[in-house]
Amino acid sequence: MYGQFDLITLIALIVAVAAIIKLRSVLGQRTDEDEQRVERLKTREREAAQRPATETASADVISMPRRDREPVPAAPAAEVAGPSVEAKIRAYPVQDPAVTAGLLDIAKFDPALDPDTFIAGAGRAYEMIVSAFAEGNRRALKDLLSKEVYDGFTSAIADREARGETIEQQFVGIKKADIIEAEVKNGTAFVTVRFVSELISATHDKSGQVISGDAQRIKDVTDIWTFSRDISTAKARSNPNWRLVATQAPN
Repeated sequence: MYGQFDLITLIALIVAVAAIIKLRSVLGQRTDEDEQRVERLKTREREAAQRPATETASADVISMPRRDREPVPAAPAAEVAGPSVEAKIRAYPVQDPAVTAGLLDIAKFDPALDPDTFIAGAGRAYEMIVSAFAEGNRRALKDLLSKEVYDGFTSAIADREARGETIEQQFVGIKKADIIEAEVKNGTAFVTVRFVSELISATHDKSGQVISGDAQRIKDVTDIWTFSRDISTAKARSNPNWRLVATQAPN
C-alpha cells in the first residue's frame, strides 16, 4: 500500500515539476511585441519628462485623433428667412394708418428700415441728447443735431451758463416711445417719435439753490422729436445716421 502511494505521489510530483518548468519558460520570455510595448512606454515617459510645464498642465485636455481623410462636412442648412421689411412695417402698431404708409414710402429707398430697430436707436440718441444738454456738452450734441437745432440748444446752454445756472440730472429711462409720423420729402426721410421718459432733474442757481425741478423726485417728461436722413442717392444712403431736426411740446 505504501509502495503504491509513493508511486502515485512520485508521478504527481513529476507532473507538477514539469508544469512549473513549462510555466516559467513561458513567463520568463519576452516576445517581439512585448519588447516593442516596453520601448514605446519608455519613449512616452521620456517625452513626458521633457515637456514644458504649461503643456503638462493641460494634459487633461485630450484632442481626438484626426483621420487621414476627414469627410467633408455637409454645408449648413440655409437659414430660414425672417419677416420682410414690409411685413415688419405692417406689423408695427400705429394709431394713424398714414404712419404705416409713410414708413413704406421710406422703405422704398431704404430697404433695411425696421421700425423696432429705428425706435431702439432713436431711444439711445434721445438719452444722449438729453444728457448732453444738461451737461452743456456741445461736442456730443453736434453730431446728433441738425444745424438749426444745434444752434437752438447751444444758445440755451450759453444763456444758462451766463446766469451761472447748472442742471443736476439723472436719466432714469424711457417708459414708452412711438412713431407718430413718417414721410419722405424731396429725397429726405422724416420720422417723428413721441418719447415718454423718466428724469430726475433740478436746476441750481449760481449760489447752488434749486430754482426749478426736484433732485429727489422722478418726473415723467414727454417730448416729440423729428429725425431725418438723406436717402435721395446711394451715396447718401451709405450714411445710416439720423439727426434730430425738430422738437415740439406735446399738445
